[in-house]
Amino acid sequence: MSTYSIKDLEHLSGIKAHTLRIWEQRYNFIKPKRTETNIRFYDDHDLKLILNVSLLKDHGHKISKIAQMSLKTMQDEVLRFTEKNLRYPEKIHALTLAMIDLDEERFEKIMSTNILQLGFESTMMNIIYPFLSKIGVLWQTGNINPAQEHFITNLVRQKIIVAIDGQFIQHHDDTKKYLLFLPEDEYHEISILFASFLIKSRNNKVIYLGQSLPFNDVETVYEKHKPNYLLTIVTTQPNQDQIQSYIDRLSKRFKEATVLISGYQVIGQDLSIPSNVLILNKISELNDFISEHNVVHS
Repeated sequence: MSTYSIKDLEHLSGIKAHTLRIWEQRYNFIKPKRTETNIRFYDDHDLKLILNVSLLKDHGHKISKIAQMSLKTMQDEVLRFTEKNLRYPEKIHALTLAMIDLDEERFEKIMSTNILQLGFESTMMNIIYPFLSKIGVLWQTGNINPAQEHFITNLVRQKIIVAIDGQFIQHHDDTKKYLLFLPEDEYHEISILFASFLIKSRNNKVIYLGQSLPFNDVETVYEKHKPNYLLTIVTTQPNQDQIQSYIDRLSKRFKEATVLISGYQVIGQDLSIPSNVLILNKISELNDFISEHNVVHS
C-alpha cells in the first residue's frame, strides 16, 4: 500500500491542496491518516477517490452532488464518461474484456484485425493509447488488479518490438540520430518503445538503451555516438523533488543536442525549461517534431 502527502494528491489530481483541505472539512470525502509522529498521509483508496472526484468535476458535476454519491455510483459514472469519450469504443471495450479475463488469444485476434485494417501506427494512436488511458481509470475505480495490467502491457510491448524488428530503414550520412532511454529506476517502457518505432519509421537512426539507465551510462553512449537528439520519458522517476535538477543536468551535460522529454512528472508541471530542452505533452507532438526535423532524400 502506497502512501501520499497532500501535495502528492495535488500533483496527481490537479486539485489544489487548499481545496482538498476544504473538501475534507466540508464534505468529509477523505480522512487523512497519521504517522506515529503525527504527520498526515493518504493511501491508495484516498488517491483513487480524489482522481474520480476530479474527473467528475471536470465533466460538470457539482462537488456538492459528488459528495452525495455512493462509491459505486461514483465509479459507474466515471466508467460511463470513459466509454462515452473514447474513439473506437467497441474495440477498446473488447481489449478491456481480454485484459480482465487474461485472454491472450482474444487480445491477439483484436490486435491482428485492427493492424490489418488500420496499420500498426494508427492502431497504436487510436486504440492502444486510449485503451492504456482507460486502464488508468480502471485502476482508479478498483476494477482491475496489477496482474491484469501487467498482462496486457506486456502483450502490447511484444507487439511494438515485433513492429520495430519488421522495419526496413535506409540510413544516409546525414541521417538524424536519436538516443532513447529511461532514467534510473524508471521502468514504464511502452511509450518510449513506441517512440522508437515512430522515429525509425521516418528513416532516422535510433540508439535504444531501454529501462532504468544510470546517468553515466547515458554519457558514455552519448560520447561514442554524438546523437542529435536525446529522448526520455519520466513517469515516476525522478520524482517531483528531483525532476528539475535532472532536467538541468541533462541540459548542461548534453548542451550540443536537443533533449526531448515527456511523461507524468514533467507534463503540466511548473518547471524551468532550458533552451535546448523540449517538453512533449502528447505523442502527436513527437510526430510533429520528427517531421519538422527530418532530412528528406529524393
